[in-house]
Amino acid sequence: MSSTRLAAAIIADSGIAFGTSGARGLVEQFTDEVCAAFSVAFISAMQSSFDVKRIAIGMDLRPSSPAMVAACTGAAHAMGVEVDDYGVLPTPALALQAMADGIPCIMITGSHIPFDRNGIKFYRPDGEITKQDEDAIFASTARMPAEVHPVRNVVSDAASETYARHFTSWFTGEPLKGWRIGLYQHSAAGRDLNVHILAELGADVVILGRSETFVPVDTEAVSEEDQAKGSAWAKQYQLHALLSTDGDGDRPLVGDETGTWQRGDVVGLLCARALGIEALAVPVSCNTAIEACGAFKKVKRTRIGSPYVLASMATLSKQFDRVAGFEANGGFLLGSELEVDNRALAALPTRDALLPALTLMITAAQQGIRLSQLFANLPLRYTASDRLKGFPTWQSNALLATWREAPKEMQEALGFAAPIKDITTIDGLRITLENNDIVHLRPSGNAPELRCYCESDSQAKASALVQRSLASLAALA
Repeated sequence: MSSTRLAAAIIADSGIAFGTSGARGLVEQFTDEVCAAFSVAFISAMQSSFDVKRIAIGMDLRPSSPAMVAACTGAAHAMGVEVDDYGVLPTPALALQAMADGIPCIMITGSHIPFDRNGIKFYRPDGEITKQDEDAIFASTARMPAEVHPVRNVVSDAASETYARHFTSWFTGEPLKGWRIGLYQHSAAGRDLNVHILAELGADVVILGRSETFVPVDTEAVSEEDQAKGSAWAKQYQLHALLSTDGDGDRPLVGDETGTWQRGDVVGLLCARALGIEALAVPVSCNTAIEACGAFKKVKRTRIGSPYVLASMATLSKQFDRVAGFEANGGFLLGSELEVDNRALAALPTRDALLPALTLMITAAQQGIRLSQLFANLPLRYTASDRLKGFPTWQSNALLATWREAPKEMQEALGFAAPIKDITTIDGLRITLENNDIVHLRPSGNAPELRCYCESDSQAKASALVQRSLASLAALA
């Protein structure tokens, strides 16, 4: 690979853009040259603020990921930057190690999106990149090195080991002893590491659904097939809980003893309460039980996407000692170091799947109750979500722009059962009806999809509201 073009020009020509969670695109768009260009632009942006002599890199289990790692590694080498290759591991494990070492990192992952797509996530030495960093990558004046040769370094297990200790030193002893936990592995990057961590905490682990082909599991839109699997597994193996994650292990999927997969934002709420968090930053799409439960001194609503949650967490940290955030997908961001009984849990201000999942299971185990009982004691607000695939982003934006100005048209088009009481435009279009039902429409930042989040006073009502809304939207396509 030989070029002296501007890295930003190569990125612009690729058509790849940043979504809410890194750069995402079709596999064929992530050529060796494009991956190298992203690496050059990112490293150059970091070198403007940090002394960067080394970076870390990791990947998920997508078939396209190894070649992308090789292209990024080759670009770093061509810039005189060393690379720590941690192979296949969860994104939060890579981020935790890189932050401890004070170096930037690159994660090759498309998370939950289909296998014909992939992506790149970037981390500063002090955490996730900001929107300003994204702009710097696209506006980079760095030129490509004259020669870039894709290459892989020797893979180290050090980051995976650090991630395991992160939990086994916080949750001491064997707090899950006596619990049988079903681990739905599919093609998740942390599937083997999670077995080790659960076993270290005393759990009897039942391995389920391992796949050698990539399975795009979306924790915000659990498929009917996975719902049926959860129920069947819980009954067959007499499980206390179920655990899974998305492809790169930063979003949890937690099931109770009945095999019912629980909503990520409710998992986040219960985790934050159990950890004694004072102030929370959460996206506008999260369940309003967060405020209604009265457990937190401050709840700040943000746009959807971890950069916005992180920015609000930084503001909250000026006023409160124990700050966290989470997203509707369940990814938990810990903004403060926690200390209890001479034990410390390092801050990890990026989405993490294991902290909320383990916290809930261990809380229930220590209280001697079923996992479902933790969820039963919350305010009766239920959420559901789904997406309309193949709905172009430009069409979604045009439709929502029209409805912002003419909400009655939205009322008629979607057939709401009650008049509109309130409209929020923090991110997409979120409508609160007079009966307190909520409908939130938002174009996906990762794919041509229109997402629909609904909230009501029963799960059946929330689910029905999602399906009615999406059916009406499909008729408009």
